[in-house]
Amino acid sequence: MNIRGNSRRGLTGSTVGFFFGFAAVALYGPTAVKFKEAMDLTPALVGLLIAIPALSGSLLRIPFGASVDTNGGKKSFLILMLLSVIGLGGVTLLLFTSYPDGMKGMYGLVLTFGFLSGCGIATFSVGIGQTSYWFPRNKQGMALGIFGGLGNLAPGIFSLVLPVFLTYYGFISAYFAWFLFLLVGTILYGIVGVNAYYFQYRKAGVPEAKAIEKAREKGQEIFPAGSIKDSLLLSAKVKNTWALVALYFTTFGGFIALTAWFPTYWAEFQGFNSVKAGLYTAVFSILASVLRVPGGSVADRFGGEKVALLAITAILISTAALSISHSVPGSVFAVLLLAAGMGFANAAIFKLVPVYVPNAVGGAAGWIGGLGAFGGFALPPVMGTIAGAFGAVGYARGFLVFVILALINVLILAFLLRARNSRLVEKIR
Repeated sequence: MNIRGNSRRGLTGSTVGFFFGFAAVALYGPTAVKFKEAMDLTPALVGLLIAIPALSGSLLRIPFGASVDTNGGKKSFLILMLLSVIGLGGVTLLLFTSYPDGMKGMYGLVLTFGFLSGCGIATFSVGIGQTSYWFPRNKQGMALGIFGGLGNLAPGIFSLVLPVFLTYYGFISAYFAWFLFLLVGTILYGIVGVNAYYFQYRKAGVPEAKAIEKAREKGQEIFPAGSIKDSLLLSAKVKNTWALVALYFTTFGGFIALTAWFPTYWAEFQGFNSVKAGLYTAVFSILASVLRVPGGSVADRFGGEKVALLAITAILISTAALSISHSVPGSVFAVLLLAAGMGFANAAIFKLVPVYVPNAVGGAAGWIGGLGAFGGFALPPVMGTIAGAFGAVGYARGFLVFVILALINVLILAFLLRARNSRLVEKIR
């Protein structure tokens, strides 16, 4: 029986897949004006086009995250990445053949391709489940921090590279380059990605009890409880799943939302040009992503709840400062604190998934990753509405949304900490 891979390869594969899966999300915002001009779109239609990859990338996390409990993750990864390749390839072909004069009446098709392009973002919840099955509980934070941190670098790097690429090579060439990038990434994941031992034994026809026994001998600690439906239902019945959803809505949904929002904030409120706005946005995105790596290890050592509580307090303070700051240095300092808070919070929250929902990690990852990432779709329009109501200063006042969410999150974490401490006291007694 050919059982392949180890935890290091499993983590490498899932991280590579997630990084490449994020390829399309950076394109639509900076290039939306081109579609607006070619198809004569209203601001509302432009907003929907920008947000549509985040919509599919969040909602599809729920069923695909749960599917890891039945197939181990590799099949789900490849399906999502291939759908994203089709979407990005489709819009690239459409631009080559029809832009700009033949784009009238093509909005529905562009929207469909945008929806498909966002499927790669949903690889996050698949990777969370796949990585969790590879590692013992005492190394979950470290492994998931590396997965989320390095995989999450994609939006920041693209925010930095894309304005320069558009300046030198043009609009359509950017879509073609990103399509090739995603295609190469899909092939690379297909070669490197590998399921945890239990799923390999089951695929080889080994009975479930024997597969668990053999996988345990190789060091695997976490095992699935049943079907996709079982995993979703079981995790949905755990009330703390929904507490983690609320936390992740603010931290990861907020991360996606702010990666889209900051270029507008720096340009409209601080008066930066597009390249400078992209650079400052990249600093936020890359720092938040990189800090997920040590954030996972810190959560392993001090506990996910405590680290998340401190991190969300940092989010509260920094967004309150951004909502009133007019100076560039003050805003930059607040953004750096915000990036640190989001990086550590995201790592700490997913450290808690195998702790609170050990029998349905995939289902929980689906709910938390999917509904949490929905913040990336829901929050920018709210911030935009605030900006529209207050004029130029509204681009700063929009951060008040995060102040309110952070306050709610602090209360949730205080409840989780109290409940966990109560359980520990009961155990001692």
